[in-house]
Amino acid sequence: MSELAIVGIIPSRYGSTRLPGKALKPILGKPMIQRVHERVSLARGLGSVYVATDDERIARVVESFGGRAVMTSPNHPSGTDRLAEAAASLPADIVVNIQGDQPFVDPLMIEELVQPLLDDPSLQMSTLMHALTREESITDPSVVKVVVDLAGNALYFSRSLIPYPRETTPHAVYEHIGLYAYRKEFLIAFTHLAPTTLEQVESLEQLRALEHGYRIRTVETKCADNEFSGFSIDTAKDIEHAEVMLRERGLN
Repeated sequence: MSELAIVGIIPSRYGSTRLPGKALKPILGKPMIQRVHERVSLARGLGSVYVATDDERIARVVESFGGRAVMTSPNHPSGTDRLAEAAASLPADIVVNIQGDQPFVDPLMIEELVQPLLDDPSLQMSTLMHALTREESITDPSVVKVVVDLAGNALYFSRSLIPYPRETTPHAVYEHIGLYAYRKEFLIAFTHLAPTTLEQVESLEQLRALEHGYRIRTVETKCADNEFSGFSIDTAKDIEHAEVMLRERGLN
């Protein structure tokens, strides 16, 4: 994709309110963190993949399947802060933040995410979105929505329905997909920016970048199976559903 050094980092902590140790929970026999790592490693142009963790148990499992772990502080308030600590010690120009609880992430999405930073040297950050079709997702506050300008830069992210359909103008509603690519220097600087009001009101960290005046290029993914690729594990029930989805698709 580029001569720039592109690194994927998967922040992964052991503690979880609803499912402690979920990174190590098996999904059809493979730890979840291994499934994330294997999927991400298929992305073209990604020079290396690391797991950033605060727990030796996760690090040992990562190393057992041939992955590389970076130990980080247990006191980070967010995955982005963990990402930045890990990135600071790695040779990288572009850093891709991969969710550690999405075991079926599509490698194509990583490629789509990085491309805007390769095309536009002035761009500091990018993310993804896809059109929503299910009514329950459109009104669900746990599904984050995004609206963009004509150039594809994010105007706003919200847990509310945006845009609000005051008129019957045909339009799509887009869900924000929580994958990000950053220039390394910006990522480290971002974690030192003061938290902002909208970020705190919505509990959406990416709003900090917008409120401080930075662009976030938002690409509509061409990944066809968003139900699968975007599936997140939060509970034991989710693991059961993940195994069902794998069997339905003839995967293991």
